[in-house]
Amino acid sequence: MRVLVTVPWGERLGGAEAMLQTVLDGAQDTEHEFELVFHEAGPWPDELADAGFRVEVIPAGRLRQPHRLIATVIRLARLLRRREPDLILNWMPKTQLYGSPAAVLAGMRRRVLWWQHGIPTHHWMDRCATLLPAIAVGCSSRAAAREQSRMFPSRRTFVVAPGTSVPPASPEQGTPEREAAVPVVGVVGRLQPWKGQDRLLAAQALLRERGQEMHLMIVGGDAYGLSTDYAESLPSLIGQLGLTDAVTLTGQVPDAGSHIDRMDVLVNVSDDEPFGIVLLEGMARGVAVVAINAGGPTEIIEDGKTGLLARSGAPEDIADTLAAVLASPELRRSLAEAGRERFLREFTDVAMRKRFFDSLEMVYRENVQADTMGPR
Repeated sequence: MRVLVTVPWGERLGGAEAMLQTVLDGAQDTEHEFELVFHEAGPWPDELADAGFRVEVIPAGRLRQPHRLIATVIRLARLLRRREPDLILNWMPKTQLYGSPAAVLAGMRRRVLWWQHGIPTHHWMDRCATLLPAIAVGCSSRAAAREQSRMFPSRRTFVVAPGTSVPPASPEQGTPEREAAVPVVGVVGRLQPWKGQDRLLAAQALLRERGQEMHLMIVGGDAYGLSTDYAESLPSLIGQLGLTDAVTLTGQVPDAGSHIDRMDVLVNVSDDEPFGIVLLEGMARGVAVVAINAGGPTEIIEDGKTGLLARSGAPEDIADTLAAVLASPELRRSLAEAGRERFLREFTDVAMRKRFFDSLEMVYRENVQADTMGPR
């Protein structure tokens, strides 16, 4: 099966890009052939070309430039006619806006599917992507699939949860010296309001008022300049809350793994988290995880067994949930052990790729092979 993937960004910005990279890392060991069309130049297409993938860049410009959109669709349609892929996978709603019309022009509308990594909120881009022809919409969580199925027109959805690689063992994890110290709680991600670092700081201040100490490690920076004002506000907020002695800001890091290894608890407090790959990173490393009882994390964490779920993202609810895990090394240990076991069963990169390839094969059999008499 030959799959052409259209990608909006030339850099790996977050979880959606991480999932696609994980798929591609194992694609060359299968019988499937993947090639990629990026709508933006950058280091990622260069890396994939160096790794042996067939890569092309067709710059798209801004969607509010109709002449650029039309030109991009025409160029992409010409490429599709030359390559004649078995499936056209538009990675994210934005590329569906180019890829689906191009497939229609190329006579391949029955080969189009697209990926919904986020939880759609009826944003105009999600609505437009859903209106355009597609034989299926792949989703990264059941929460995303439920919301996607409520959009018009209803398209068939399937779910493939992301996964990540098994990390090498670290001497930092589970040492007696660590357990004797003030627990280290960490949050990993870009510094953006929806990631909730400010709410986690407020929860830490509440815990300190109650007499429970922790050291908070905020791993991440203002990547790609998406929320500069928010990122710059955090140091002053830390000072206002009286937490200067209990918070570490690492800034942007190329790999968060070594920082996660030093944590006792990894927290995800994002609003409307589509999935939460970083939780898998913690579980894989034997770190207890805490998240909000909403969206993708509810499909990763079995509350009270493989992690803890806070009632909401309000600082009071985050503090209440953290209080239990901070007070009990035994609870942290049991959550960490059960979380790692679940990760190894369900969320490794190998398991994810199998689910992904199986799903694409199913879509292909049911929609393309079954329609061989139709136009390409």
